[in-house]
Amino acid sequence: MAAWQRGLDLLAQIATALASVMIVVLIVIFGWLVYGRYILNATPTWVEQAALLMVVWITFLGAAVGVRRKTHLSVDFIRDALPGPLRGAALIIASCALLFFGAMLAWQGYVMFDRTARRDIPLIGISEGWRALPVIIGGTMIFLFSLDDLARRVFRKEDTA
Repeated sequence: MAAWQRGLDLLAQIATALASVMIVVLIVIFGWLVYGRYILNATPTWVEQAALLMVVWITFLGAAVGVRRKTHLSVDFIRDALPGPLRGAALIIASCALLFFGAMLAWQGYVMFDRTARRDIPLIGISEGWRALPVIIGGTMIFLFSLDDLARRVFRKEDTA
């Protein structure tokens, strides 16, 4: 089980590193956009599509890592106000909801990938499937992280509140 935990932690670290690099690249290409537009008087047209693609990747990788690190959006004050057994049930229900959400995200991302992979993104000339790939990856990661969280809650290996 410790190897599983280390593997999930490593996956979260890799996703964080990729998203971080993409944020830096996003800043650089927007710098190029401003330089091109105002200094060279020739706006690079590919920047908008490249930026949109990177934002999708950053968002889904970041959301998955948020599930692993428990920094995702949640309404804790309601759960925390519940008595012990109800609080535990609410945590399990939330883990199940995230598990289902991650599975549906991965599945629908695959459907979107399958339907768009043969088209190109305008101005950058790569497959539209690159927009769906982070949905699949992020959904799968959310599913795995939620499954781990649910297993730890059900088998009471540790408190994950």
